[in-house]
Amino acid sequence: MSLIGANMVKALNKVFKKQVHPFNMQQDGEKTYAMWQFEKGADTIKFFLEKFTKEEMFKDKNVLDFGCGAGGKSLYYASLGAKQVVGIDIVESYKEESEKLAQTLGLSHKFKFVLGSAIESGFEDNSFDTIIMNDFMEHINDPYKVLLEAKRIIKPGGRIYINFPPYYHPFGAHISDAVNMPWCHMFFSESSLVSAYKDLVKDLPDGHSRIKFRISKNEKGKEYFSYINKMTIKRFKGILKEQNITPLYYNETPVRSIVTPFAKFPLIKEMFVKMVTVVIEG
Repeated sequence: MSLIGANMVKALNKVFKKQVHPFNMQQDGEKTYAMWQFEKGADTIKFFLEKFTKEEMFKDKNVLDFGCGAGGKSLYYASLGAKQVVGIDIVESYKEESEKLAQTLGLSHKFKFVLGSAIESGFEDNSFDTIIMNDFMEHINDPYKVLLEAKRIIKPGGRIYINFPPYYHPFGAHISDAVNMPWCHMFFSESSLVSAYKDLVKDLPDGHSRIKFRISKNEKGKEYFSYINKMTIKRFKGILKEQNITPLYYNETPVRSIVTPFAKFPLIKEMFVKMVTVVIEG
């Protein structure tokens, strides 16, 4: 059945417009992932700017960027006047890429890449003025523990900035580097999508690394997308409630203004919200 589904996904892939994705841009030699992140830095904070200023977030702050990737967005934060920005990620190859860009931009003195887990970061209590989790909460294995860790290391009066696309939004499956169809995860099983994704990227120069990056096997040997945790709005609100957190700011942004009514309707809102934005005060 998964083979039939995979073939359908590949057939439909020709119908939908190819999505712009940094993996493809880097593969084509257009720009590195780190530089793409830096150039998109303003997009990573735009949802916060409806309530807070760049100066409030970064000016003269000690900043921690959870899930910094190749460090481009961390370096963007450094360019906004941060005193020091630490980026933490578990992908080893990102260290060299981020440090190279920091040198190119003349920001090495303000940036440090830490290879490690956000769940057990190793930082001392009350270490940071600002912690930012941009497109991160939907990837971490244990988001509950990550939030606990963030609360431990944020300074009193500091702020934790979180934004993430909920799983059921159009490209919440996070495979748009190869699968062009919106809401593909609503219509096809994960096994079908895994099979289709592998076929679509296997012959690319970086195909093997993409598969390794996104796909793992569970205890029964079944392949699944381990790159995401399928975070939903409902699940995230449940974590906030369990930890007795009342956000300083909370907002849900619809995919398009025209679908705003759908983004407010409880039974279907998960499909029509493109970003959840939350600010928690330490």
